[in-house]
Amino acid sequence: MSQSRFNSVFLSQRLSLLRTLQRMVRNPSTAEDLLQETYLRVNRALGERRIEHLEPFVFQTARNLALDYLRSRRVHERTMVEDVPLDVLQSIAAVASSPDEVAHAERLLARLTISLARLTPRQQRIFILSRVHGSSYVEIAHELHVSASTVQKELKLIMAICIGVAQRLEEHP
Repeated sequence: MSQSRFNSVFLSQRLSLLRTLQRMVRNPSTAEDLLQETYLRVNRALGERRIEHLEPFVFQTARNLALDYLRSRRVHERTMVEDVPLDVLQSIAAVASSPDEVAHAERLLARLTISLARLTPRQQRIFILSRVHGSSYVEIAHELHVSASTVQKELKLIMAICIGVAQRLEEHP
């Protein structure tokens, strides 16, 4: 497919794509950014392979980008706050922390890093998919070919390890 054909299709569908993205992300600026990324991704894909049905491919690419954006935003908003007790959250060093608080936070991070490195590769993957990428239990289970229940149990164990590290640091700084 020629570049001019793609440009023609993209320009004719631009407004419809933009409206779709705006409905999904509820932010005009973000929708514009996703529209530009859609153009770049489809353009790159056209250089790599033949695309039979261009219009659906363009819309699916835009939709996937919007869903990725929403997933990452959800993760950012959620992070690990729901799994960590309030007293542990309050012990994390704030921006204007004292040198002692900063040192405490650095020790906590170092110990957590060591503990997470001791996890099995599957547990590490579950942690990353859940807490970094925001994947659901079902999505992780599908990717790792295990049950959602297994993912839930593993993640509960991982979070218990993290909380235990924080509690031990409180007891023995």
